[in-house]
Amino acid sequence: MNPINYLFRSRLGFICAFLTFVAAGCGGNLDPVLGTPGAGLVTTTPGTTTPGTTGPGTTGPTVGDTVAPTVTGVSPADGSVGICLTRTVSATFSEPMDPASISAANFTVTDNGVAVPGSVTYDAASRQARFVTTNAAGFAASRPFQATIRSGSAGVLDVAGNPLAADRVWSFTTGTQPCQVPVNLRSAALFGAFGGSAGVTNQGVNTVVNGHLGTTAACTLITGFHDASNVYTETPLNIGAVNGTIYCGPPAPGTTTTAQIAATARADAQTAYNELAALPAGSDPGAGQLGGLVLAPATYTSAGGTFDITTGDLTLDAQNDADAVWVFQAASALTVGQGATPRRVLLINGAQAKNVFWQVGSAARIEDASSMVGTIIAPAGVTISTSGQTAQTTLTGRALALTASVTMVNTTVVAP
Repeated sequence: MNPINYLFRSRLGFICAFLTFVAAGCGGNLDPVLGTPGAGLVTTTPGTTTPGTTGPGTTGPTVGDTVAPTVTGVSPADGSVGICLTRTVSATFSEPMDPASISAANFTVTDNGVAVPGSVTYDAASRQARFVTTNAAGFAASRPFQATIRSGSAGVLDVAGNPLAADRVWSFTTGTQPCQVPVNLRSAALFGAFGGSAGVTNQGVNTVVNGHLGTTAACTLITGFHDASNVYTETPLNIGAVNGTIYCGPPAPGTTTTAQIAATARADAQTAYNELAALPAGSDPGAGQLGGLVLAPATYTSAGGTFDITTGDLTLDAQNDADAVWVFQAASALTVGQGATPRRVLLINGAQAKNVFWQVGSAARIEDASSMVGTIIAPAGVTISTSGQTAQTTLTGRALALTASVTMVNTTVVAP
């Protein structure tokens, strides 16, 4: 035999023997050339175990989710009173649930033991089951009700098939009024800012409007902005991005079409303003000062005509009701924050910016670096921040002025 071939074969045999020895020491078999797993190894994905042979005559255990789900929150709150008649009843779970098990058979509401007709849905993103009565007028007025989420194998189940450990039962008592629904903004809902018949002005280079921007005035009264198609009197120090479309009247780039779209939006904003103003007056828990308060969904009316959020932050608590609505009626003005003291509006327990409305009789002002929430409709204009301010001011909502202008300084507007 050729000496070179003999040396190669000898070394190859040694390597194969070594790999076989290592595989045996690890309790399995390896292909002597490729090193691939043999039958003695079981591969599983995280969180699961696949039964397989772990050795002669043995079988690995099956491991899965055996933890019972729990209800972490309910709405209305247990024992609450004065609940509006068209309220959604909901329960939030600790983990993802099997949607097929969330049904009207397992989630019931009763009036003195008599089942209330309703439909039940499950929202996977929030892990929330919701009961909505199909009675046209909602729940009966001034009555106690009991809600039940059923446990057991025939009750609600998590995605692994585990039932609740016990029924979840809670109660509430209705008031006499239907729930407030969001006002219909119609086409105005598409606008982050609208400057009535007086235009919209920006100062600073960090302003962004996520939504349309408009005015019924000529396009020359839009200053410091651009959209994807046109630039409106920007300077190196005044640049505002509109991630929608700017609608205004002639001259160019305004046209009769863009002017009509702006006019329709202005009319729709006026209709919404009138509807908000016509709602029955509510309470004024802070005598016009909303700072530091935690408010449940309702209509609030300033007895003195003004609302201020200046002594602290305002918190809006939806109490796990995703449909919760707040309406604030101020016959005169709205002020958020002070020059050196920004304030915030905070949303908790499912509150949504799209369901917060501010009907302001004259003008609204959001001071430097404050964080405001909701749709503001004010005939005499909306001012956001102060000239020269570099800190960002945020409005998660809309600034809709019916006659006067909207002015911004380094502002972020997000139309919900």
